[in-house]
This record gives sequence, structure tokens and C-alpha cells, in this order.
Amino acid sequence: MTPVRRDLRGAPIARKRSTKRRSGKRREWQDLRDQQATQRAEEAGIEGDQEGPDLEPEYDDKWLEEAEQEPEELHKSLEQADKRWGWMAEQSNARMFSVIEERMAGVLGKGLYEWVDRRVLDEVFDQSTLLAVYKLMTQGHIDTLEWPIARGKEAHVFRGESESGPVAVKIFHTSNAVFRGLMQYIEGDPRFGGLRRRHRQLVEIWVRKEQRNLLRMRKFGLRVPEPFALFKNVLVMSYVGDDTGPAPRLRDAEVESPQPVYDELLEFLRILWNDASMVHADFSDYNILWHDGEPWVIDAGQSVVARHPNANEFLVRDATRLVQWATRQGLEVELADAMATILGD
Repeated sequence: MTPVRRDLRGAPIARKRSTKRRSGKRREWQDLRDQQATQRAEEAGIEGDQEGPDLEPEYDDKWLEEAEQEPEELHKSLEQADKRWGWMAEQSNARMFSVIEERMAGVLGKGLYEWVDRRVLDEVFDQSTLLAVYKLMTQGHIDTLEWPIARGKEAHVFRGESESGPVAVKIFHTSNAVFRGLMQYIEGDPRFGGLRRRHRQLVEIWVRKEQRNLLRMRKFGLRVPEPFALFKNVLVMSYVGDDTGPAPRLRDAEVESPQPVYDELLEFLRILWNDASMVHADFSDYNILWHDGEPWVIDAGQSVVARHPNANEFLVRDATRLVQWATRQGLEVELADAMATILGD
């Protein structure tokens, strides 16, 4: 991958991103401190190069503490930072990076300055994840990763391109802390019995769980993304949105006629419970996209079968959140009536 220029404290120096990713031109580094000083001078009506305390960049205390480290401590911290990504330079990984480097150019996002978006790379793309993306690229499921479109506790989602068109690439985090609260959705599900508690296995089980849940929902005609492929902690599925960005969440969308939308979502829960024998378990306006005048339900990883010991509790919670959304839209609906419809009474 393209070498990262660092300052004396080992932090990446910001660079201004070009508007054309594939122009073939070499990106030029630009020191943000110089740009900030110039901008402040222009705002103050000062022409030419200026120096003075008013134009000095501001630094937080943490930066100052790091900058004042003894040389031995500073070198030690730099060596530790290099070890994290040192495997990239190994000869055995050279072929992989020659394949995916340009095809992942968009993962840092459309932010004006790369230092803001570089956190995405640090949080998501560890060695195992990059190898999984490489595998899916060589299989033809992913051509390029374009830009991040969503971020959650468990995963980042990127818009990608494939041979058949745009796709959503969901990359689940491998941090040990992420999945601690999710065992309640796995334990008790007979489809995933005998599960060990090793963290890496939990992540891969969760990915397979979301894929199987989506397939089961689509089997019964429910409007959810279609899963195309998965490998380890990476799931490739259909993209809901257009060329300008993903579809907005229902919470952020303006719905002119909420009653038909409420009725359709209530029917979604009824079919899911009675026909598919499942519960979504996180049914809210955060996990519903509004696209071309229709709701699309997403994030099915936590969905459980009706035999799960907590299924009834999750079902009531899903219905409650739907009723709350409808109430905010000005509809007069009751939870008891919603439950009666879902249960078929």
C-alpha cells in the first residue's frame, strides 16, 4: 500500500485527497499547519506570509506530552507502531497487496483530509480481514471497495462494485469487546449449537448467522438485502441506495403517508413470526432503510428463531418500537392491537 508519511510522534500527516481516485497522478503531500496559517491570515485580511503567535497552530496536551518524550521512549513508541503494520512489507504478502491496493483506494472515504478517515483503516482492516477481502476479490464477488456508508457497534459497511453492479460489503469488527453483549442472540438458537466461546469463532458465526437469517427472510418474500457471498468476517450483499449514497434510515426519512408504511411493517413482523418462525430482535427505524418509497429491513444478525428462549420477549420489543415510530408520525395505534395482528388473533 502507499507509504504513510508520519511526523516525529509517529502520527500520520494529513494529506489533501484528490477528487479523482483513478487519475493516475501522484498525490502531493500538504502540511495542514501551513494551510491553517494561510487560511487564518486570509480571514484576518492579511496578505503575504505572516508569522506570529496569532497564527500558531493549536495542539492538545496529549500531543505536547508525546512530543516531549525522551528520544529513547519516542523511538520505542515508533517501533511499536511499525510492528502493527510491518507484516504488510513481508514478501509473502506482496502479491496480495499488488492485487488489492488500488481496488481498496476508496475505503478511507470521501473525507477532505485522509487523517480523519484513516481511523477506519485502523479499526477495520487487520491482517485477517484484508486476507478475507482479497479472497472475495479473487473469487469475483468484489471488484473494488468505494467508500464507507455505515458504521455500527459490530461492523462497518462499505459500498463496493462487483461484476454485476454495486454491492454492500459488511465487515464485522474483530475487537474482543464488540461481541460480549451478543451471546444472548446466539445461545439458545438451535442452529448454532455446540458453540465455543473463542472470540474469532464468535465473529464468524455471527456473519454466517446474518447470512442465513437474510436468506430465510427472502424465502418468505420479505424485503431485505440479498446475501451474495461471505468469507470469515466479511459479508457481501445487495446495495440499497443509488450512486450518490445509501438509502436513508426510516428515522431520518420524510414519509408523507405513514399509515401504509406502518401496515406493511406490521405485516413484515407477522410473516416473520408466523411463516418464517423468526423474530428480528432489533426492529427499529434505525434498522429500516427508506428507498424508492419502500421500507427495507436490514441488520438481521441478531434475529433468532421462534424456538429461542427469549423469542417472545424480542417479539414484544420489536412491536413496541414499531408502535412508537407510528405514534411519532401522528398515527393512533396501540401495542395490543399490533400484537394481535402479528400473532394472528
